[in-house]
Amino acid sequence: MAYDTKALNRVKRMEGQLRGVLRMMEEGQDCKDVIMQLSAVRSAVDRAIGVIVSDNLLECVRSAEGDQAKMDGAVQEAMDLVVKSR
Repeated sequence: MAYDTKALNRVKRMEGQLRGVLRMMEEGQDCKDVIMQLSAVRSAVDRAIGVIVSDNLLECVRSAEGDQAKMDGAVQEAMDLVVKSR
């Protein structure tokens, strides 16, 4: 699967957020602030998973060329990925 710029940028943003959290921890900042930033990273990961699964599902359905069994399989696989990510 080719990942679009949108997905890549999301992951890069998360990388920056995690670096910021690490810096906050090294500086001994308040745990409430660290937890708040970690929660933001977790939300960003969830959104990135949603974008990637959605893009992959669209690609699989388009390539199924009307084959109902292939489309059903693609939808099931997408749902399994979403459930597994929780």
